[in-house]
Amino acid sequence: MKVMAQMSMVMNLDKCIGCHTCSVTCKQAWTNRTGMEYVWFNNVETRPGLGYPRTYEDQDRWGGGWVRTKRGKLKLRAGGRAKKLATIFSNPKMPTLQDYYEPWTYEYDQLLSAPADSRHTPVARPKSLLTGEPTTIQWSANWDDNLGGSKEIAVGDPVLKHMNEHVAMEFEKTFMFYLPRICEHCLNPSCVASCPSGAMYKRAEDGIVLVDQEQCRGWRMCVTGCPYKKVYFNHKTGKAEKCTLCYPRIEVGLPTVCSETCVGRLRYLGLVLYDADRVGAAAAVEDEHELLAAQRSVFLDPFDPDVIAAAERDGIPSDWIDAAQASPIWRLISEYEVALPLHPEYRTLPMVWYIPPLSPVVDVVAASGNDGEDHKTLLTAISTMRIPLEYLAGLFTAGDTAPVEKVLRRLAAMRSYMRDLNLGEHPREEIAAAVGMTGQGIEEMYRLLAIAKYEERYVIPTAHTEVAQGLEEMACSLDFEGGPGMGGNGPFGSSSGPLEPASVETFHALKARQTADSPHAPSTPGRVNLLNWDGRGSTTGLFPPGSGTAAEPASLEATGAEAAPGTFREDPHPGGRPGVATGDERPIGEEPR
Repeated sequence: MKVMAQMSMVMNLDKCIGCHTCSVTCKQAWTNRTGMEYVWFNNVETRPGLGYPRTYEDQDRWGGGWVRTKRGKLKLRAGGRAKKLATIFSNPKMPTLQDYYEPWTYEYDQLLSAPADSRHTPVARPKSLLTGEPTTIQWSANWDDNLGGSKEIAVGDPVLKHMNEHVAMEFEKTFMFYLPRICEHCLNPSCVASCPSGAMYKRAEDGIVLVDQEQCRGWRMCVTGCPYKKVYFNHKTGKAEKCTLCYPRIEVGLPTVCSETCVGRLRYLGLVLYDADRVGAAAAVEDEHELLAAQRSVFLDPFDPDVIAAAERDGIPSDWIDAAQASPIWRLISEYEVALPLHPEYRTLPMVWYIPPLSPVVDVVAASGNDGEDHKTLLTAISTMRIPLEYLAGLFTAGDTAPVEKVLRRLAAMRSYMRDLNLGEHPREEIAAAVGMTGQGIEEMYRLLAIAKYEERYVIPTAHTEVAQGLEEMACSLDFEGGPGMGGNGPFGSSSGPLEPASVETFHALKARQTADSPHAPSTPGRVNLLNWDGRGSTTGLFPPGSGTAAEPASLEATGAEAAPGTFREDPHPGGRPGVATGDERPIGEEPR
């Protein structure tokens, strides 16, 4: 037994309202850079739908993940070394920009600069963020949200195509729910195995999967190998990038940006201990329906004395063991068994798990004239929910409906049991017993899922000094437009320009954006675009001359803007960074005076 620690996440889909706050904050923190316009490390999909990129779950088309051979071994679905060498310059399994979407903006300045006596209504036409040319909007990262559950989009959902039973798609019977997605940081990552240059790696200390920007050569085999399509190509640097699980924040005990800003408080972060020696066998289980149980068997009980002794022997700090014992992840996955992995049939052993949504079954039961919270009626109605069990099983249990029904029955039983308590009635143990739990277990699960405090949802131990010595000295390479490994002229990307923290670049970008929305050049210099003004500080042209208002702040601190998470706080440029400490207000890309 080799004990290792894995930073993991669980999302409660019953609480997701599809506000996309997690996506926007992640975008602002990590992919608000040139070359990453189309990239969303975190995105929220409306299901049923095609997803982002379109039909990414169709592995017959994209070839992601692993497959089991007749000899019981695992091999990459996209092929081994010979196949990669043959297709290294022309990969037919690579998603194109159309499978993602072409990012755009609007020329809002046309509305502001149009003459007042114009005979025609001015129009803000869409323009491509990549070329600056007029474009036609055809798709986006959350296009399904506009037509969620309708025939126009849902019929192309790869999960629906594999469902055995007929799903009624009449308007009055349509269904939808939201599915937030980030990189799964798998225990058996196929992206790491697909990388020809060895740039993709899984950190030994916490299991986070990262890309070494110095080592990456832009072959993009990792994009094909990832079945969740959560590795992206930066067309400016010629490098692959992906979700980092905000590891600079994790190392200091802070949750990820998407978790911190989640409106519904549906995300949970914590450590789990697992047996690294059993990962291969668990991923190679013959029956796909057994993959869920196989992955759960890899996780180790953090309260087991033998596991604690083995963890200490393998160099896991004692406070990390304490964090694993207090982790909400272990309880949701292995104790309460209400969290399920996304597409276990890909055999990557994903470590971002989901609590499936419970349909509005209470309203349906109440509409039939019965008590909508009565546990007997409620548990009976689970199998006839508006969201078909088979669809949820296609997402989380490789098509096996039994584990999904078990989870939903426990969630429904929790509602009935807690209603009695909230009404001051004597709790009924038979409700908990009907779903294989105790009353105390139901109450503890309710506290975690409904009213858990910040420190209960996020149990994140800080990195140790002896571990931190092996981490990147200058924080994350993605913090810098020309960060470590991202500054050269590679064969598949243009130069990244001078070294400049992303927060500084964002400051200059906001200044330019306050006068025009064009990413290329202001069409009306000196005019303020109030539609995009961030409301902080003041800009030239916002107030009349002589009003006593400062023209522009000279530093990031004056704008009130916060640095991107993970930005190294000590100044790497002694004597002042251009454009920040010196008050230099040069445009982006211009040499300092």
